[in-house]
Amino acid sequence: MTSSPSPTPATTPGEAASRRRVLLAAPRGYCAGVDRAVIAVEKAIEQYGAPVYVRHEIVHNKYVVKTLEKKGAIFVEETEEVPEGNIVIFSAHGVAPAVHEEAKRGKLATIDATCPLVTKVHKEAVRYANEDYDILLIGHEGHEEVIGTSGEAPEHITLVDGPKDVENVEVRDPDKVVWLSQTTLSVDETMETVDALKGRYPNLLSPPSDDICYATQNRQIAVKQMGAEADLVIVVGSKNSSNSVRLVEVALGAGARDAHLVDYADEIDEAWLEGVGTVGVTSGASVPDILVHGVLDWLAARGYEDVETLTAAEESIHFSLPKELRRDLRAEAKAATED
Repeated sequence: MTSSPSPTPATTPGEAASRRRVLLAAPRGYCAGVDRAVIAVEKAIEQYGAPVYVRHEIVHNKYVVKTLEKKGAIFVEETEEVPEGNIVIFSAHGVAPAVHEEAKRGKLATIDATCPLVTKVHKEAVRYANEDYDILLIGHEGHEEVIGTSGEAPEHITLVDGPKDVENVEVRDPDKVVWLSQTTLSVDETMETVDALKGRYPNLLSPPSDDICYATQNRQIAVKQMGAEADLVIVVGSKNSSNSVRLVEVALGAGARDAHLVDYADEIDEAWLEGVGTVGVTSGASVPDILVHGVLDWLAARGYEDVETLTAAEESIHFSLPKELRRDLRAEAKAATED
């Protein structure tokens, strides 16, 4: 007679913690739009000399901002703070047309480092406004990207801040309404909002392509896979980074027992590691990898030396520098060859 196999004993927290490993998400960190924006500031300082003014944080990351400040960038909240005749760089999140007009009035030279994917949403807003659609912009109130997009057609755009906000929406013609979205949102939350909107407006038009950016989607897919295996997920990123905050939410939704957002390794609480066998590590789209390596070193010093890369997608997208810099860089190169 064949005996039944003995049941596998439950794994205790202590046993789980004895098998320590790290799952490292790929892709993570800098997306093409962030890389372009940061290089634009560095090139402007190199080419024109310090200081170079930047309206708002070029990207939402403390370390990046502090590093650029040391190189000669001055970050301001409003265009009016930039002295006449200087250069001002617009952040990756984009600005409203009114901000461009402010710069003209202030006699400022401008470099527009808006992410091309955000620019695409701006153009869609203008197009649908010209066709007299009501535009339902899915996004978080007060976020710089939302402010910039709304400024393209304020009389046509209504902000919808998540599924809970759908019941407050009013449109002129339910047969002539379209949705757009902030690029850094949770894909799941956005589609939940879209589904709720379609419940009210069955003829709701979708944009020609998904507004959620490729980098946001890829990082969320990796975290979903990671969250199913990790006891703890550490997301490197700043609290004002929408896409970084979303990664924490996605990790918890995917099954991670615990998840936290940190700017630096020294913000990690050792108590988080109690009973933890697998730690997932990723970073938001505005985070340089040096900060992730700091977290890996911190974990390795506490026994989490086994690092396994979890690859969800390959990224090869690259955006060229803002046209203002490309033009001046070409002129500089030409002048150098003529000397």
